[in-house]
Amino acid sequence: MDGRRRFPPTARRKEGVHRDSRLDAQRSDWEKASSFLTQKATIGSLFLKTLKIPSRQIKVFRALAQTQHETPSQFPRITATIDFPRHPCFKSRPMSDRKTLDERHQMTDLERVRHSAAHVMATAILRIWPDAQFAYGPPVENGFYYDFEMEHRITPDDFEKIEKEMKKVAKQNQKFEYKAISREDAKAMAESGRLGGLTERPGNPSRFKLDLIDKIPEGEQISCFQNGDFIDLCAGPHVGYTSKCKNVKVMSVSSSFYMGDESKGQLQRLYGTAFENKEALTEHLDRLEEAKKRDHRRLGRELGLFHIDEAVGQGLILWKPKGALVRRALQEFITQELDKQGYSQVFTPHIGKLDLYRTSGHFPYYQDSQFAPVPERDTLEKLADEDATCATLINGLNDGTYEGYLLKPMNCPHHIKIFASDHHSYRDLPVRLAEFGTVYRWEQSGELGGMTRVRGFTQDDAHLFCTPDQVAEEVKGCLDLVKKVLTTLGMNDYRVRLSLRDPESDKYVGSPENWDKAEAALRDAVIHLGVDYTVELGEAAFYGPKIDFVVKDVIGRDWQLGTVQVDYNLPVRFDLSYVGADNKPHIPVMIHRAPFGSLERFTGLLIEHFEGKFPTWLAPEQVRVLPISEKTLEEAEALAAKLADLGVRCTVDRSSDKVGAKIRNARLERVPNMAVLGQREIEEGTVAVRIRGEEKPIIKTEQQFIDDLLKEIAERSL
Repeated sequence: MDGRRRFPPTARRKEGVHRDSRLDAQRSDWEKASSFLTQKATIGSLFLKTLKIPSRQIKVFRALAQTQHETPSQFPRITATIDFPRHPCFKSRPMSDRKTLDERHQMTDLERVRHSAAHVMATAILRIWPDAQFAYGPPVENGFYYDFEMEHRITPDDFEKIEKEMKKVAKQNQKFEYKAISREDAKAMAESGRLGGLTERPGNPSRFKLDLIDKIPEGEQISCFQNGDFIDLCAGPHVGYTSKCKNVKVMSVSSSFYMGDESKGQLQRLYGTAFENKEALTEHLDRLEEAKKRDHRRLGRELGLFHIDEAVGQGLILWKPKGALVRRALQEFITQELDKQGYSQVFTPHIGKLDLYRTSGHFPYYQDSQFAPVPERDTLEKLADEDATCATLINGLNDGTYEGYLLKPMNCPHHIKIFASDHHSYRDLPVRLAEFGTVYRWEQSGELGGMTRVRGFTQDDAHLFCTPDQVAEEVKGCLDLVKKVLTTLGMNDYRVRLSLRDPESDKYVGSPENWDKAEAALRDAVIHLGVDYTVELGEAAFYGPKIDFVVKDVIGRDWQLGTVQVDYNLPVRFDLSYVGADNKPHIPVMIHRAPFGSLERFTGLLIEHFEGKFPTWLAPEQVRVLPISEKTLEEAEALAAKLADLGVRCTVDRSSDKVGAKIRNARLERVPNMAVLGQREIEEGTVAVRIRGEEKPIIKTEQQFIDDLLKEIAERSL
């Protein structure tokens, strides 16, 4: 279980059932929300004004400050216990639970080095700034960090000084010594400032350590580790000596909040990395430099592919003409493959009624990751006239008293309604519905990043409705499609995760027989695919097993892309059926699949994978014709027109630059093919073809150049 609120598919919410044990937490959350709304009341007023509601009627926002003093009955309604698992088309991020001692001691050798390096970094910082108050410093993917508070603000100018001191600590070969201590001794050490310090610091207690001690469960052994003069509250494990931490690098600094709670004040977070040998560290740093060169945000700007504008909104991608051509090429590619497999393309609106998502189970239980619902105009006017509070509106939208709409957070409910709009026989199945459907998710602003983490994105989404006996073949078809996509794009280094149920758990819906069939079908499909895969027991969603594709790009980074998931739950929630061979109604099995994941994220990955040097079939500009002078401009225009008639994306450089400058500009813009036309080429009926990455031109007849180009595009050559 991942710690979120959950409910079984047959559960129904009981109106008015309150749970006092959660009321205080609900009150705290609501006070935070109302405090924010109080400060931002003008936003609400502006929203109502956009609906042309007279100013005298805008009363609903005037009582915002009162929401902090509402009685419990006016708080958002708290319903019966809920057990709601993750949905295939809606992935939220579970909160991390505190690790047990057993989990902590399962660190890899590299994680031990990095955990120890965090202590070495803390030692170095204290030698330079003795007043530093440390919170915690865990190993993380690709490195480690330590959160701390002190008067001096760390900047990149300090990195060299910190690294130099860290290497001194490593050279001293200090031993990491484990010490088991009582809770009372731990608190005494923290009160004196000794815990998380080099010495006792009278009047400067280790306040974060005191809080962490209180969070250690009763009965769990409290311990600390000491290297040299530095003693830290820590369960370990560590390497033996600081000399193992000499291959280190301070990477970056940012802000953080203690325990993720902004009310507890801002800390500094210093990131570093460490490796077991110098060669591995150098390789890692070289890879990071390569990643900077390939950063899709920089290349996207330089190549004119996409734009993000504050006036439009963070996380909302504006596809510029060149980027739109790349997207169109990807969509045409996948559409051709879908046509071969018998998919039907559909189109659905960008918005839907809240009741649709109540049925699917996504509202209100995932509302933190959704855009706020849009109430009906009549509802707003009515509440304004009644001098209602925002709490009344929000409660009413959550419990169904008021109807509203929601920006589509997923496509599956719409596809389900298309399937349900017709009667189906078993002879009609499978039904395969596909859509390049745009969906919207409310990501926190700090988590947004270029095209890879956005608030509005288009999925190459499809949902298949089939009989239980058809699951195996349909899953194979889905996997073959994903393999075709990845192979065509040269992404041959990938692995598959097969997520199955936990045989000891009873959280799953659907009959054991269907689960056995589905899991066997997925396993057979993965074997049929012929790639490396891992089996992860207990990682299946409650509604069915799933397959995820993890792709390694050219610089060794992992990206989770395509997914194929079997779903026994939504067909039940939406009461779907087909008539079987026995002339009785049966519930279909639903399969979710998305080879690209999202076009935005996938395009961002491709920009970095190819470093902006797209293969000809995918390039926004496939050919640039370069006349040597104005004397050959007319022939250059004629060649470009001929290529355009054949569907080639082609331009002519009409500038007065010399041909060398034209070639250089085309290379900078990553154009894959240049056709140079001078007087000699025109007289001989040839073209001097310059291929991106090649130094010398190739002389071809015009027809040979066209034939070779069309063949390269048709075959989607790399």
